[in-house]
Amino acid sequence: MPTYSIRKKILTGTPRSEGASSVCAFIFVAAIFVVSVAASAQIYLPQSPPQASQYGQVLLNNHAARGPGPVVFDHWLHRSKFTCRLCHVDIGFAMQANATGVSATTNAQGFHCGACHNGTTALDGKPTFPACSSQPEAKTCHRCHSVGKEEVRQYTYEAYTAKFPKAFYGVDWEAAEKFGMIQPVDFVEGLSVKRAPMKSREDFSVKPHYSWVRPIAFSHEKHTIWNGCELCHPEIFPAAERGTAHYSMFANIEGQYCGACHGKVAFPLNNCQKCHSGAPVWVP
Repeated sequence: MPTYSIRKKILTGTPRSEGASSVCAFIFVAAIFVVSVAASAQIYLPQSPPQASQYGQVLLNNHAARGPGPVVFDHWLHRSKFTCRLCHVDIGFAMQANATGVSATTNAQGFHCGACHNGTTALDGKPTFPACSSQPEAKTCHRCHSVGKEEVRQYTYEAYTAKFPKAFYGVDWEAAEKFGMIQPVDFVEGLSVKRAPMKSREDFSVKPHYSWVRPIAFSHEKHTIWNGCELCHPEIFPAAERGTAHYSMFANIEGQYCGACHGKVAFPLNNCQKCHSGAPVWVP
């Protein structure tokens, strides 16, 4: 029976059984649609981040059975000392956990962690402790190999960040850098290449594909301070020319484009208002 006839019979006194069946069928189809949309939304909602002290924490579990155990790497500590660009471009740490191939041997040879933790590179006016010292079970080993060991870390998140400005979630690192509370190092002698500073690109607004989504304010200046240009281009964003990269929130949540950092180390994607002015502050 054509759909227009069904509507006509319902309005003009179709027998109850036939009309009720049609309505029930419609409700059933609508319910399936709603459930499927809800399921899709659940898949593409950003996952709630862990406690701020554990955000960006990396466990390096590639260790010898008789060694000091896994290494815990805290981004919150290192990002207060160094730019992201220095570690991920000059030193060459991969953007994915356990993809670098760091080991005690490479550290001792002056690569990876050993590029700075070599006993000679000065930081805050004193030399950094050497990573993977030749002395067995050196006192500094437990500062990194700290899993399951109490009170071996030199710093705790709560004490170290106590005086830093706070945002809705954790430390407001942009404000800490802006007010000079931290001065991230972007050059290591003998490792980094001296180059003339590039002129920062202008900030711009990204128009979303959906009318109900607030425009995105993107700051080249803020990203350049931490990332330079080469951390984002061309590996994360294939082209520097505006409008050539087609990204979406779905791709970000999957860890692509903005999601390569936001949701892992930089402020979480749950903090909508940091990008979308006037949007909700937080999405659970």
